[in-house]
Amino acid sequence: MDGLNEYRTARVAQVLSDFRTLQYYIAAAPVDPTNPDDYYTEGWAALRQCALDGQHILNVSADVTVPQAAGGEDEQARAELKQVLLDAYARRHEAQKIYLRQAAAQSWVENRERVLQGQQPSSSHRRQLRACDEQLRRELQQITDDTIYQQLRNSDASMGRWTAEDPSLRAVQRWLRARPQTT
Repeated sequence: MDGLNEYRTARVAQVLSDFRTLQYYIAAAPVDPTNPDDYYTEGWAALRQCALDGQHILNVSADVTVPQAAGGEDEQARAELKQVLLDAYARRHEAQKIYLRQAAAQSWVENRERVLQGQQPSSSHRRQLRACDEQLRRELQQITDDTIYQQLRNSDASMGRWTAEDPSLRAVQRWLRARPQTT
């Protein structure tokens, strides 16, 4: 027994709380434009995909396969907590990715509205609207697993959280790859 199960339990609770908060924000984001003509535009399509992805990461089954640990009850609890932490950590990671994609798409919506100023899109808007689309694509490309992993680690460290046994980025990516995909 290493005496760290209390820290492991607290860490799981922190990560699950973060995940729950992200899920709230994901669920609250708009998915349908006020102008039905905008339904198939790039930003609105991205927002709808984010909503689907957010629902998927919430619904995906937990990995309940926990290796049997030698050493008694405390060691078994340790193994189970580490498995639950990986599950929660990977879900939080994916939710953060979805949240950042939503933020980029919502910024696109605001930029598009600023360009159109309540008017219907026309040839006079084409260049500015194309620039909005290109900006969205650039922002979405910058949302990588490496970037998200580092941002979350830095955030956890700045809050003074116990991160000694946090899963590696590779472990998170393996967990995500093992889940059924929506698209």
